[in-house]
Amino acid sequence: MDEYILIFRHEDGNKVASPEQIAIWMKQTKDWIGTISVKNKFSGGNGLPFDDSRVVRPNNVVTNGPFGKIKETIGGYIIVKADSVDEAVEFAKGCPVLQGEGNSVEVRKIAKGDSIH
Repeated sequence: MDEYILIFRHEDGNKVASPEQIAIWMKQTKDWIGTISVKNKFSGGNGLPFDDSRVVRPNNVVTNGPFGKIKETIGGYIIVKADSVDEAVEFAKGCPVLQGEGNSVEVRKIAKGDSIH
């Protein structure tokens, strides 16, 4: 069984939701992760706050956050165990992030040991 990372992409991370809406999304996300955990397929994950981030570029250029030139942000990720990328995609289809217009979930296999290229 392999591990896959599901990366939550938000089209516009600068949009501000109400505390009530954030609470609803958090509950939906916890419930969704719970359905994966029950199958013993959840390996971990984290949310990524939009503040206190930096981008490091060549020649030691450092900028605040990834927000200067792009609207899209990464809001978090989870890691799941799956027998195939198709199974991981099925998990991704239930992600509450997909309720947001333009949002997406990127699914990528995690390279292990000598399979890193």
